Amino acid sequence: MTGALLAAAAASAKGGTDTVVLDVGDVIGITGAFVITSGSNPRLVKAIAEEVEAKLKVEPGISPIRIEGAGGAEWILMDYGDFVVHVFGEETRGFFQLEHLWADVPRLAWEPVVLA
Repeated sequence: MTGALLAAAAASAKGGTDTVVLDVGDVIGITGAFVITSGSNPRLVKAIAEEVEAKLKVEPGISPIRIEGAGGAEWILMDYGDFVVHVFGEETRGFFQLEHLWADVPRLAWEPVVLA
């Protein structure tokens, strides 16, 4: 789960809002956690995704298996295997409401930190 928590911190540090980490491992089995965050515009959505990718490459040294949606920058999905990062535009996040779809799974506590 450490990678998911670092992704949440990186997203928050770059301006991601309403960032949550959901422990979905017991429910879906193909990944352990969803990190969900929002950016106020497509430029910020893309910047948040780039920051998450850059920070995770440095520590703990992992890269996404695949990235979807970077072209439109309204919903960028970053699959790291053990966890998936969803970076939404605010309107798109409101439409899909992933947190409500997964309301029965635990939320992992994390603290925003200043990342170097």
